[in-house]
Amino acid sequence: MKNQLDRFRKVYLVDTEFVPRPGERPIPVCIVARDYKTKHTIRKWRDELSALPPFPHGPDILFVCYFAPAELGFYRVMNWEPPPRILDLYVEYRNCYNCLPTVVEQKLYEKGEKKPGRNSLVGALMQFGLPTIGASEKKKMTDRISRGGPWTPDEKLAIVNYCEDDVIALDRLLTAMLPRLDLPRALYRGRYMPGVAAMEYAGVPIDVELLKRLRARWKHIRQELVTRVDAQFGVYEGTSFRSDKFAHWLDEHGILWPRYPSGALILTDETFREMAKIHSELNALRELRHALSQTRLNDLTVGADGRNRVMISPFGARTSRNTPSNSKFILGPSVWLRGLIKPPPGSAVGYIDWVAQEIGIAAARSNDSAMKSAYESGDPYLWFAKAAKAVPEDATPQTHKLERALHKQCMLGVNYGMEERSLSLRINQHVLVARSMLLRHREIFWRFWEWSDNQVRRAMLTGITSTIFGWRYHVTTDHNVRSIRNFSMQATGAEILRLAICLGVENGIEICGPAHDAVFILAPLEQLGKDIARMRDFMEEASRIVLGGFKLRTEFTAVRYPKRHMDPRGREFWDIVMSLL
Repeated sequence: MKNQLDRFRKVYLVDTEFVPRPGERPIPVCIVARDYKTKHTIRKWRDELSALPPFPHGPDILFVCYFAPAELGFYRVMNWEPPPRILDLYVEYRNCYNCLPTVVEQKLYEKGEKKPGRNSLVGALMQFGLPTIGASEKKKMTDRISRGGPWTPDEKLAIVNYCEDDVIALDRLLTAMLPRLDLPRALYRGRYMPGVAAMEYAGVPIDVELLKRLRARWKHIRQELVTRVDAQFGVYEGTSFRSDKFAHWLDEHGILWPRYPSGALILTDETFREMAKIHSELNALRELRHALSQTRLNDLTVGADGRNRVMISPFGARTSRNTPSNSKFILGPSVWLRGLIKPPPGSAVGYIDWVAQEIGIAAARSNDSAMKSAYESGDPYLWFAKAAKAVPEDATPQTHKLERALHKQCMLGVNYGMEERSLSLRINQHVLVARSMLLRHREIFWRFWEWSDNQVRRAMLTGITSTIFGWRYHVTTDHNVRSIRNFSMQATGAEILRLAICLGVENGIEICGPAHDAVFILAPLEQLGKDIARMRDFMEEASRIVLGGFKLRTEFTAVRYPKRHMDPRGREFWDIVMSLL
């Protein structure tokens, strides 16, 4: 078989070293590049670098690395243009073994060595039986680099040698992985990495002074929050949540709550989030529980320029979605904290998201004409309620708010295989009501169900399912049918988001952070309207490309200095915190 790399005039294996600083942009240290075909190696310390990379770029030159955002972050700081063709072996290794057990998980290093991360370069080398330095030795070097300079001449030499060792290891790994690579799709995934580096370089603008005040007063505020919020619930003793008191409150208010087979209440944050969609009065209690157990304001990594910067961690989830740290990233799960997002003077932020993204993806992927009509109506949930004869044809979201909410939960739940018992608890209705809704959904959107069931059958039969652009999900013995069923929607959504970010960054829009199905952009005040319009076009175009012509709608909010961004779901809790502050 012809070597996939023959199409490239040059193939450079590249690794960089830099001093990482929480919330700040990295400080470049050195770069090593190796020509895969000739084995010629280029070694450069920071003060030897110029305005251009030390090796050529071009469409006929392939840039190969392991976890490209690190190298491309180095590029950003050096003000170098990113290479046009990128192969990230981290991403391709993740794709090869997504959900599968690896050697790293089955073996430990020799006695005294720590177990490396499953998706680290060391872990990938172990998987293919390739030589590598020990995890402990690698950690010693990274720790020394992280402490920053000054370095002695011997230390400089050791750092560059260490960087070259990774490049040599990368050479071996590329050779081992080459037969497994789907190069065109791999390059498409590599195209996203300059966008990741751009977002990490920009960071999300934060109201630093307010954050300082919150950090200084947080311990006291936490105590006061319990008193203020729990006044309407009575489910706390001190700062301890009492499940028995909560069960009593639920009984008093006639709310059915999901339970374990043992009968105990399921009190996960996900359960609270889903139940709060039906019972909005629970939002404040959910935010209180999160604030007491998980909100660590000191963990937010904010640079001296007031920007919240974290590793975006692309392709970190099984579905290939980004997985930034919830505690370090302002767009983590505590939506009330988004009130700290504030554009700097002369600037504005725009928040742009897709409307009912998962419904639109399901309609397009299944080619269900009824579901497409529901999505294109502008309100798929009310459309479903009308088609199910649950509301009259002249019903509106205002006249039939409850019915619309019930059918919304049904439409969202079936995407990942929600069954009648779970749906009845979610919508606080008898199981017969939930059963009837699911039957009507199967009748109305029969083509979607045929497609979804076939997706599961095919995955179970072949042991694998994948997206249009080749992101794989391997079915193992401990598989979850609901995860298989929902994989296509989540992974396709991730592919749409990646392409939209590529289009935005490549066309000069400053995207400062991604959310699950949305982006934050930053622009000068006079430029905001134009950039929002352009970004919406890119997001809709990305959906059209990925979904074979079916376009997802977008909506946006804009905030101009000196105002701050605010998520409506967190407004009540934010107001309580601010009143206490």
